[in-house]
Amino acid sequence: MRVVIAEDNALLREGLVLLLTSAGHEVVAVAGTGPEILPALLEHRPDAAVLDVRMPPDFRDEGLRAALAARKEMPGLPVLVLSQYVEESYAAELLGGGASGLGYLLKDRVGRVDEFLDALERVAAGGTALDPEVVTELLTRRRDSPLDSLTPREREVLSLMAEGHENATIANSLVVTERAVHKHIGNVFLKLGLPQSDSGHRRVLAVLAYLNSTQRA
Repeated sequence: MRVVIAEDNALLREGLVLLLTSAGHEVVAVAGTGPEILPALLEHRPDAAVLDVRMPPDFRDEGLRAALAARKEMPGLPVLVLSQYVEESYAAELLGGGASGLGYLLKDRVGRVDEFLDALERVAAGGTALDPEVVTELLTRRRDSPLDSLTPREREVLSLMAEGHENATIANSLVVTERAVHKHIGNVFLKLGLPQSDSGHRRVLAVLAYLNSTQRA
C-alpha cells in the first residue's frame, strides 16, 4: 500500500513511517505543515492518506481541510484522520460527504499497532474505521432520539458496526453467535428506520449516515 503521512510532530511522524514500512507498506511522501498536504496527495495519488487534524501554521483544522479538498480532486481517496482528542464536529464534517474509505482515530490508537494497521487496511479497502471513543460520543450525545430505544446489547452491536467490524468479529468480541449478531443488527435497523441490509460495508455506512444526521440535528 502506498501511503502519504501528514503529521507535524517529528517523533510521531517518523514513528508512523517506521510502523508502516515495517508492515510492508510504502510511505511515498510526508508532510509537516498544512499547505504541504494537498500538493503531496495530488502528486503521489496514494492508496491511502494518514493525516493529523491540526497542522501548522494555525493548528486548527488544516489536515481536515486538506482531506476534504483531496477527496474532491480524487473521489474515494481513502483517508485516515488522527486527532489528539474527540472532536465531534470534525468527525461529522469528515463523514458529511459519505463515509466510504474514511477513518477517524485518536492518536493513542496508533500505539495499539494491530488495531491501527487493521483500521488503515479497512479504510484503504473502502471501509470505515471510527475510534470507539468517537462512536461513544455520537451515541450518547443526544436525548429523545431513536437511539434511546436500543437495548444495551444493541448499542454494543451498533458501536462495533460503526467502528467497521464484520459480524464474525462482533460475535467474538461479545462472545455470542453470528446468528445472534445478525438478529441484533436487524433489530437496530428496524428501530432506527434504516434499510434491512446486512451485507458488506453498506450496513456500516447506513449507520454512520444516521449518526451523522443526528449530529447535525
